[in-house]
Amino acid sequence: MPRLTHVNRHGTAAMVDVSAKPPLRREAVAEGRIVLQPATLDLIRKNQIAKGDVLSIARIAGIQAAKQTQHLIPLCHQIPLSKVQLDFDLHPKAIHITATAITVAQTGVEMEALTAVSVAALTIYDMCKAADKKMRLEGIRLIRKTKTIPV
Repeated sequence: MPRLTHVNRHGTAAMVDVSAKPPLRREAVAEGRIVLQPATLDLIRKNQIAKGDVLSIARIAGIQAAKQTQHLIPLCHQIPLSKVQLDFDLHPKAIHITATAITVAQTGVEMEALTAVSVAALTIYDMCKAADKKMRLEGIRLIRKTKTIPV
């Protein structure tokens, strides 16, 4: 079984020391979905949700959340984000959310991509809760991470 990296030799929580690692270009892609009633999706498509433009606000919320990940997840490193992108794909009964986070740093951006998807989905939920009491979040997961030498 692999050793847990956020536990020190005394068994207590500890931030991982990444100081000996070289900065690399790192990219992570996460996804998730929010299941909604077809009528709610129609309201979103027509920009008729009372709180405003749902997808634009969810996009901004996801980007902002990625930038705050180190404040939300206790042992995450503060890293410089080069890019955070959120994409929404509307299906008949759900919105599929994809977040891409990129950095040049000594540690990865998985948590930032996952946080972006999660908060974007929560923002959609918040903005639509008056119109849809049956919404649910599903399948939030990391789908890819890469690291390469920066050019």
